[in-house]
Amino acid sequence: MKVCVIGGANVDITAVTRERFVAQDSNPGTVRISFGGVGRNIAHNLALLGDDVCFVTRFGGDAFGQMLRTSCHEIGMDISLCETCPTLPSACFSSINDADGHMIGGVADMVVTESISIDWLAARIDAVNRAEAVVADTNLLPETLAWLIDHVTVPLYVDAVSGPKSVRLEEALEISMSKRLYAFKCNALEAQTLSGLTQFTRRFVSRGADGLEVTTDGRTSQFPALPCTVRNATGGGDALLAGIVHAGPDASVEEAARIGLLCARCAVESDEAVNEQLKYLQL
Repeated sequence: MKVCVIGGANVDITAVTRERFVAQDSNPGTVRISFGGVGRNIAHNLALLGDDVCFVTRFGGDAFGQMLRTSCHEIGMDISLCETCPTLPSACFSSINDADGHMIGGVADMVVTESISIDWLAARIDAVNRAEAVVADTNLLPETLAWLIDHVTVPLYVDAVSGPKSVRLEEALEISMSKRLYAFKCNALEAQTLSGLTQFTRRFVSRGADGLEVTTDGRTSQFPALPCTVRNATGGGDALLAGIVHAGPDASVEEAARIGLLCARCAVESDEAVNEQLKYLQL
């Protein structure tokens, strides 16, 4: 399936404590640098699943930006619609994970992604609509996201990204004229912000160890999480949505949930935000 993903690509700086995290103190552990971003991670997972992926973003004009661009190309994404912005630094996400793999907190600098404007996307929208599905994340500003909702003509999925940024989806739908959103994915915290958005085709709420909740046409279904050993929970939601999108817009709720949860389990059992073993997953 041909999928277009529009959103953030950033450098992830991840610190993992050796023992339980102690606030306001220096914690022994490990620090690593990798490539991430919700949009980029979803696109990477989709590419591993065998989908034809077009990724749309703006890269920073520094060494990290060039490294991100090269990495996306090597993964097999079509990045012909991307652009390097020489005056802005690369997007960066810095996080601290506890020894059990769960994130304690993080800080995201996504100015370059927020520079994706309506005019910039308008020049690319015909190519975007040649996909069979489009995914966007809320690293985009509300007015830009609203414009996409009104101008994407194929099924549009949105990832809420985080509690503070999930508000952008609500604002975008208030601005939007068509309010044409096929589905969105959020976690339990983000769902509190988006609790009023029940009129759309599908709402996927990731509840971590408590599984997945799907609301469609006013009916809510619960799907249990799959047994796993969590090594890094950071990329689980991105893989979940990639699996849901990979299932296709015509898939049943049960099939979308099944594939999404398989992908999420694969992701959290890896030290990386994206598990390369996803390409071998038996669906």
